[in-house]
This record gives sequence, structure tokens and C-alpha cells, in this order.
Amino acid sequence: MSGFSSLAGQEQTIGLFLNDATSFNGYTLFTPMQYTSTYLIDNNGLLVHAWENTSARGGSVYLLENGHLLRATGGRVEEFDWDDNLVWTFVYSNSEHNLHHDIAPLPNGNILMIAWESKSVAEAIAAGRDPALLSEGELQPEHIIEVEKTGATGGNIVWEWHVWDHLIQDFDATQANFGVIADHPELIDINYLRRTQGGGVNSGADWLHANAVDYNAEYDQIMLSIPNWGELWIIDHSTTIEEAAEHTGGNSGKGGDILYRWGNPETYQTGTVTDKKLFFQHNAQWIAPDLPGAGNILVFNNGQNRPEGNFSTIDELLAATESSGNYTLSPGSAYGPAELTWRYTAPIPTNFYSSFISGTQRLPNGNTLICSGAAGTFFEIDSLENIVWLYINPVSANGPLTQGEPIPIDNNNGRNTNLVFRTTRYAPEYPGLAGRVLTPGEPIEINPATGIDDWVNITPIDFALHQNYPNPFNPSTTLRFSLPRSANVTLTVYNVLGQKVAVLVENEILTAGEHVMNFEAGHLSTGVYIYRLEANNFTSYQKMMLIR
Repeated sequence: MSGFSSLAGQEQTIGLFLNDATSFNGYTLFTPMQYTSTYLIDNNGLLVHAWENTSARGGSVYLLENGHLLRATGGRVEEFDWDDNLVWTFVYSNSEHNLHHDIAPLPNGNILMIAWESKSVAEAIAAGRDPALLSEGELQPEHIIEVEKTGATGGNIVWEWHVWDHLIQDFDATQANFGVIADHPELIDINYLRRTQGGGVNSGADWLHANAVDYNAEYDQIMLSIPNWGELWIIDHSTTIEEAAEHTGGNSGKGGDILYRWGNPETYQTGTVTDKKLFFQHNAQWIAPDLPGAGNILVFNNGQNRPEGNFSTIDELLAATESSGNYTLSPGSAYGPAELTWRYTAPIPTNFYSSFISGTQRLPNGNTLICSGAAGTFFEIDSLENIVWLYINPVSANGPLTQGEPIPIDNNNGRNTNLVFRTTRYAPEYPGLAGRVLTPGEPIEINPATGIDDWVNITPIDFALHQNYPNPFNPSTTLRFSLPRSANVTLTVYNVLGQKVAVLVENEILTAGEHVMNFEAGHLSTGVYIYRLEANNFTSYQKMMLIR
């Protein structure tokens, strides 16, 4: 480890905090949202590759099976080869439409993209929109395009689907799309609005705000995350362009109508606000084949305006799917399931909250990778929900940060500047990594500490922090340290998210010799904890494991 003397007396603020042996070994890809580079790190938090020849700040990124990087950067999609050369650009941004948020590479090499399209006030009213709900004038419904790459700077749109073709409304019988909403859960109520805290509604132009798209090759279906409504939608991709605009055709026989929706049955008048289960969610996806939970839906449920309080969860559910890929729904009822297959909630729920962005991923060993995007924090949990890997993005708006310094805050909105839209971990045998040089380099941060394990192995010459006993422990353990002379001592305990959970000694003058402190942890849950000893100008750390 380099630079320990300059870190003495400071807390680690960024980079790798924990890499347990039970973490899934691989390479984690991420793009800081306020910076232009994309990084690939190993489980030790060391940089193995970077793409830096980019001009736009990043959103969703994918490592393709050919080793190229695919980036969505607001109005455009870019592809870079492994050597950081721009090899393809597709721009879809003008007064009529604009790409945003997410893309999904398809097995045939084409790319699904989410985009807004602009509808005028007159068009919206003619479709049945209540004029009182047009607070920003035009309306911006979503559509999806499938793009076939051509040349270095273009693409052919070979398939498309539009929300505008699948509307219903019960506001104005003289306008289009009039009908009984509860009788048509396959259609989209043009007048449904997101309920906000305090009972108000969001009637902005960005009425749906789709933020994730995923593809299921087994059924040839597409999933969309619609966070403003607290819903997931699944539609049929096997249709022709013409069928996608209609209500028949494709494998489902339902054309481009919604095949399945979940999270908020109030949107199709088959429930109330109390039935809502998703709260501004992100990164809705099918768990990939051959992974634990394969075929289930996994989603980062941000928890914004959740009735129980603002906290995030990772939710896993099994959609009621028939063998044909169709979805069961009894007349007059809501789409199931009524209960989740699995949910991750922090031991103190409000300690884990990302109000926007963020993502999750099921890993081959059954662990789950989580990107708490608003905090720029990535962590991995095992099947018992123990945190086994923890990393905090060390890159802000101006590039890599210096270890030990606080993460800058954006004065305009009060947010961290190390935001990350999403992370993905790739296994060492992933085809896109085959034949690539993956020699670990240095950590990304300046003046790095390469993780808490390195700190554990450092004992400043002025004092010694001993391993606690017993370890693992439940419910108490003994912490021991020795001082060669009197010192001003503070001894604190943190969880792996950097939150202080106990103070055993605070600014107390202790005499030379060995000291023993008992730590009672009856109020804490299973997991790794870190105790930090400060004595005069020196700091040392140790890990301990609490097992219930």
C-alpha cells in the first residue's frame, strides 16, 4: 500500500473498502455520470482497462462480446473498440424525438433504444388527454426503436413500437381512444399521472420517463421500466412494425399491446394507491439463463415516496408466465404475483436509499451486485445478505479524487458528484474479455489505499491494534490494543457502508500498556464490521465478523 503516512489520522473515503473471499470474482464496468471516462476494475479495486477517448458524459454502458464498449450518452449511442477508437455513432436527437436513458444490445447485433417523441397540445387533446394536464404544453410519450448498424455513423430502424399506438382514455367521448380503462389492462391510460408525496400529481411533458429496457430471447419480448407510474411493462418483439402498432399479431397474438404489467394496478383501475409496489424503480431485467433465479424479474426499487419511508430495496418476482410466453390474468384482477420471491432491505432500511438512477445484477454464484447510484457506492451481498464486497466510485466531475478527501457535493442540487447510473460485473470467461490484457494496475483514485485489507496489515510503529477475540463473534467480542506511552485515544466501530455504529472510547487519555474493551453488538445484524483506533496522530483498522 502506498501513501500510508499521508493517510494517518484520516478515514478512507473512496475506492475499495471490502473484498471478501466469497465475493464473485470478475471485472466491474462503470461510467461516472459527471465524467467522460469508463472504467473496468477487478475485485481488488485495481484498474484493468479504461476508455477515455470520449467527449460526452456517460449513462448506461455495455461491454459487447467482441470487446467493444457501447455507451448511451443522451441523444446518441457510441461504440468504441478495446483500444478506445470510436467505431460507430448513431444520433437520434431533434425536435421530434430524442434518445434517453438506456439501450439493450440484441443477439443479432442490433440495438434497442428508448426515445421520447414530441406530441403537440392539439395532438394530445385529440388523443384524449385532459387539457388541464398539459402543464408543459407538449407531451413526450415513449417509443422504442431497434437499430441495425450501418457504416461508422448511421443505422437503419428495422423495428419500432410507440406508446401512442396503445392508448385509452375515459375523459372525452368525442376524442380518440375512448373506453373503459378497467376492461383494457393491455392499454395505456393517457390521463394517468404519477401520485407524488402530499397527494399531488406530476403532469409534466415527460409523463412516463422510461429508464430501462431489457430483452428476453426465449420469448422474444421486451421489458420497460416506467418509474413515473411505478410499473414494469412487457411487450411482444416478434411483431412486424405494422403489427406493433396494432392489437393483433406476433407470437402473443396481441400485437403491440402490453402483455404484462406489474407494480401499480391503479394505472389500469384495478387497484388503489395502496396496492402500489414500485417507487421510481430502475434497471428492471430478467435474470439471465443459467443464473440462480433465471427467468425471474429483478429490479432496483428506489423507494422514492414509499409510504413506509424513503428507502431502497432489491425486489425479485416471478411473473405469471405460461409456457408459451403469455401471461395469466383473471378478469377484473391485477397481474400477479401478490408477493415477491425475494427482497433485500438493509438491516436499518433507511440506511440504504438511492432516490434515483441505480441498478442491480444477479451473479453466477448467487450473490447480487447492487449499485446505489446516488451515493456512487457499489456493494455485493451473498445469499444470506451479508455484504461481501464494497467499493465507492472515486471519480467526480473533474476526474479522480484524492483518497481521504470528502466526495464533493453539487451546490446546485445537493447531490454527490460521483454518481453512477449502473454497474455490471463480467466473469473472467466472458467472450468480450478473451485475449485481452487484464493486468491489474493502480487504483483509480489519487494517493490510494487499496482497500481495508491493506489497512489491516499496517501497524503504525507508535501503537498496535490487535485482532479481536472471538472473531467471528455473537453477540459480543473483546477488542485489544497496546500503547507504548500515554495517548489521546478514540475507538469507533463502522459497518461496511462507512456508517458509525458504536463509539467505545472518545478523546480519552489512556496510559501506556495493553487495553481491553468489550463490544456488545446485540443491536447489529450479521455482517462485516470495521473498528478504527486513533491514538494521537496515528490510525489503524481491523475487521471483525458478526454472525447471528
